[in-house]
Amino acid sequence: MPSAGQSELLEAAYRYALAHGLADLSLRPLAEAIGSSTRVLMFLFGSKDGLVRALLERARVHEPAVLAQLRQEDNPVGLATAAERVWTWLAAGEHCPLLRLWAEACTRSLVEPEGPWAGFAEVTVEDWLNLLAACPPEPQRDAEAGSVRRTAAMPVLRGVLLDLLATDDEPRVTAAVHHQLALRRSDDD
Repeated sequence: MPSAGQSELLEAAYRYALAHGLADLSLRPLAEAIGSSTRVLMFLFGSKDGLVRALLERARVHEPAVLAQLRQEDNPVGLATAAERVWTWLAAGEHCPLLRLWAEACTRSLVEPEGPWAGFAEVTVEDWLNLLAACPPEPQRDAEAGSVRRTAAMPVLRGVLLDLLATDDEPRVTAAVHHQLALRRSDDD
Protein backbone atom coordinates (compact mmCIF):
# COMPACT_ATOMS: atom_id res chain seq x y z
CA MET A 1 0.00 0.00 0.00
CA PRO A 2 1.44 3.37 -0.96
CA SER A 3 2.26 5.91 1.71
CA ALA A 4 0.20 9.09 2.01
CA GLY A 5 3.02 11.08 0.42
CA GLN A 6 3.35 8.63 -2.45
CA SER A 7 -0.42 8.68 -3.03
CA GLU A 8 -0.46 12.47 -3.03
CA LEU A 9 2.41 12.66 -5.54
CA LEU A 10 0.82 9.96 -7.69
CA GLU A 11 -2.43 11.97 -7.85
CA ALA A 12 -0.52 15.12 -8.79
CA ALA A 13 1.47 13.19 -11.41
CA TYR A 14 -1.78 11.69 -12.72
CA ARG A 15 -3.31 15.15 -13.16
CA TYR A 16 -0.13 16.18 -14.99
CA ALA A 17 -0.31 13.09 -17.24
CA LEU A 18 -3.95 13.83 -18.06
CA ALA A 19 -2.95 17.31 -19.18
CA HIS A 20 0.31 16.43 -20.96
CA GLY A 21 0.15 12.74 -21.86
CA LEU A 22 2.82 10.14 -21.21
CA ALA A 23 4.57 9.83 -24.57
CA ASP A 24 7.21 12.47 -23.91
CA LEU A 25 7.11 12.32 -20.11
CA SER A 26 10.25 13.76 -18.61
CA LEU A 27 10.76 13.51 -14.86
CA ARG A 28 12.32 16.94 -14.35
CA PRO A 29 9.38 19.01 -15.74
CA LEU A 30 6.91 16.64 -14.07
CA ALA A 31 8.65 16.95 -10.70
CA GLU A 32 8.78 20.73 -11.01
CA ALA A 33 5.10 20.94 -11.98
CA ILE A 34 3.95 18.84 -9.02
CA GLY A 35 6.26 20.40 -6.43
CA SER A 36 8.62 17.48 -6.03
CA SER A 37 12.04 16.43 -7.25
CA THR A 38 13.26 13.75 -9.62
CA ARG A 39 15.10 12.18 -6.71
CA VAL A 40 11.89 11.81 -4.68
CA LEU A 41 10.02 10.37 -7.67
CA MET A 42 12.82 7.88 -8.30
CA PHE A 43 12.82 6.89 -4.62
CA LEU A 44 9.06 6.40 -4.48
CA PHE A 45 8.52 4.71 -7.86
CA GLY A 46 11.93 3.13 -8.50
CA SER A 47 12.28 4.46 -12.04
CA LYS A 48 10.46 6.39 -14.72
CA ASP A 49 9.00 3.08 -15.92
CA GLY A 50 7.76 2.38 -12.38
CA LEU A 51 6.05 5.77 -12.32
CA VAL A 52 4.47 5.15 -15.73
CA ARG A 53 3.18 1.75 -14.53
CA ALA A 54 1.70 3.42 -11.41
CA LEU A 55 0.04 6.11 -13.57
CA LEU A 56 -1.44 3.48 -15.89
CA GLU A 57 -2.81 1.55 -12.94
CA ARG A 58 -4.32 4.78 -11.64
CA ALA A 59 -5.96 5.35 -15.04
CA ARG A 60 -7.42 1.83 -14.93
CA VAL A 61 -9.11 2.67 -11.63
CA HIS A 62 -10.56 5.92 -13.05
CA GLU A 63 -11.67 4.72 -16.49
CA PRO A 64 -14.45 2.21 -15.66
CA ALA A 65 -16.05 4.18 -12.82
CA VAL A 66 -19.40 4.38 -14.59
CA LEU A 67 -19.46 0.64 -15.11
CA ALA A 68 -18.85 0.06 -11.42
CA GLN A 69 -21.93 2.20 -10.70
CA LEU A 70 -23.97 0.04 -13.06
CA ARG A 71 -22.78 -3.04 -11.21
CA GLN A 72 -24.23 -1.71 -7.95
CA GLU A 73 -27.75 -1.19 -9.27
CA ASP A 74 -30.49 -3.34 -7.74
CA ASN A 75 -32.05 -4.19 -11.08
CA PRO A 76 -29.65 -5.50 -13.73
CA VAL A 77 -29.82 -3.67 -17.05
CA GLY A 78 -29.46 -5.13 -20.50
CA LEU A 79 -26.18 -4.83 -22.32
CA ALA A 80 -27.47 -2.21 -24.77
CA THR A 81 -28.68 -0.02 -21.90
CA ALA A 82 -25.38 -0.46 -20.09
CA ALA A 83 -23.46 0.42 -23.27
CA GLU A 84 -25.58 3.57 -23.72
CA ARG A 85 -24.78 4.66 -20.18
CA VAL A 86 -21.10 3.94 -20.74
CA TRP A 87 -21.18 5.99 -23.94
CA THR A 88 -22.83 8.91 -22.15
CA TRP A 89 -19.95 8.85 -19.67
CA LEU A 90 -17.31 8.47 -22.39
CA ALA A 91 -18.74 11.28 -24.53
CA ALA A 92 -18.79 13.79 -21.67
CA GLY A 93 -16.18 16.44 -22.45
CA GLU A 94 -14.62 16.35 -19.00
CA HIS A 95 -13.45 12.77 -19.61
CA CYS A 96 -11.52 13.62 -22.78
CA PRO A 97 -8.10 13.88 -21.05
CA LEU A 98 -8.53 10.45 -19.46
CA LEU A 99 -9.65 8.93 -22.75
CA ARG A 100 -6.72 10.44 -24.63
CA LEU A 101 -4.42 8.95 -22.00
CA TRP A 102 -6.19 5.58 -22.39
CA ALA A 103 -5.80 5.67 -26.19
CA GLU A 104 -2.13 6.59 -25.89
CA ALA A 105 -1.46 3.83 -23.36
CA CYS A 106 -3.31 1.18 -25.38
CA THR A 107 -1.38 2.08 -28.52
CA ARG A 108 1.96 2.13 -26.71
CA SER A 109 1.25 -1.25 -25.12
CA LEU A 110 0.75 -2.72 -28.60
CA VAL A 111 3.92 -1.25 -30.12
CA GLU A 112 6.13 -1.49 -27.02
CA PRO A 113 5.01 -4.77 -25.44
CA GLU A 114 8.05 -5.04 -23.18
CA GLY A 115 7.99 -1.53 -21.74
CA PRO A 116 6.05 -0.07 -18.82
CA TRP A 117 2.94 -0.21 -21.03
CA ALA A 118 3.16 -4.02 -21.23
CA GLY A 119 -0.26 -5.62 -21.22
CA PHE A 120 -2.23 -2.39 -20.71
CA ALA A 121 -4.43 -2.83 -23.78
CA GLU A 122 -5.23 -6.44 -22.94
CA VAL A 123 -5.97 -5.83 -19.28
CA THR A 124 -8.29 -2.92 -20.06
CA VAL A 125 -10.26 -5.16 -22.42
CA GLU A 126 -10.57 -7.68 -19.57
CA ASP A 127 -11.60 -4.91 -17.16
CA TRP A 128 -14.39 -3.72 -19.42
CA LEU A 129 -15.61 -7.22 -20.31
CA ASN A 130 -15.75 -8.18 -16.63
CA LEU A 131 -17.66 -5.05 -15.70
CA LEU A 132 -20.06 -5.38 -18.64
CA ALA A 133 -20.65 -8.99 -17.58
CA ALA A 134 -22.16 -7.72 -14.32
CA CYS A 135 -24.79 -5.59 -16.08
CA PRO A 136 -27.20 -8.00 -17.80
CA PRO A 137 -29.59 -10.31 -15.96
CA GLU A 138 -28.07 -13.66 -14.98
CA PRO A 139 -29.36 -15.75 -17.90
CA GLN A 140 -27.72 -13.33 -20.37
CA ARG A 141 -24.65 -12.90 -18.22
CA ASP A 142 -23.76 -16.56 -17.90
CA ALA A 143 -24.56 -17.80 -21.39
CA GLU A 144 -21.83 -18.07 -24.00
CA ALA A 145 -23.94 -15.83 -26.23
CA GLY A 146 -23.70 -13.12 -23.51
CA SER A 147 -19.92 -13.26 -23.75
CA VAL A 148 -20.14 -12.89 -27.52
CA ARG A 149 -22.51 -9.89 -27.21
CA ARG A 150 -20.23 -8.19 -24.68
CA THR A 151 -17.27 -8.74 -26.96
CA ALA A 152 -19.25 -7.30 -29.89
CA ALA A 153 -20.21 -4.22 -27.85
CA MET A 154 -16.59 -3.40 -27.04
CA PRO A 155 -15.44 -2.39 -30.56
CA VAL A 156 -18.57 -0.28 -31.01
CA LEU A 157 -17.71 1.77 -27.92
CA ARG A 158 -13.96 1.85 -28.44
CA GLY A 159 -14.14 2.49 -32.18
CA VAL A 160 -16.48 5.43 -31.87
CA LEU A 161 -14.43 6.67 -28.94
CA LEU A 162 -11.39 6.95 -31.21
CA ASP A 163 -13.56 8.72 -33.78
CA LEU A 164 -14.76 11.16 -31.10
CA LEU A 165 -11.22 11.85 -29.90
CA ALA A 166 -10.07 12.46 -33.49
CA THR A 167 -12.96 14.68 -34.61
CA ASP A 168 -14.68 16.03 -31.50
CA ASP A 169 -17.95 15.52 -33.42
CA GLU A 170 -19.98 14.24 -30.49
CA PRO A 171 -23.47 14.53 -32.09
CA ARG A 172 -22.52 12.46 -35.15
CA VAL A 173 -20.65 9.84 -33.14
CA THR A 174 -23.38 9.56 -30.50
CA ALA A 175 -25.99 9.08 -33.24
CA ALA A 176 -23.87 6.21 -34.60
CA VAL A 177 -23.67 4.63 -31.13
CA HIS A 178 -27.44 4.82 -30.69
CA HIS A 179 -27.96 3.35 -34.15
CA GLN A 180 -25.67 0.38 -33.43
CA LEU A 181 -27.16 -0.25 -30.00
CA ALA A 182 -30.72 -0.10 -31.36
CA LEU A 183 -29.78 -2.91 -33.74
CA ARG A 184 -28.58 -4.98 -30.78
CA ARG A 185 -31.25 -4.10 -28.24
CA SER A 186 -33.71 -6.86 -29.15
CA ASP A 187 -31.06 -9.49 -28.39
CA ASP A 188 -29.63 -7.79 -25.32
CA ASP A 189 -32.53 -6.35 -23.32
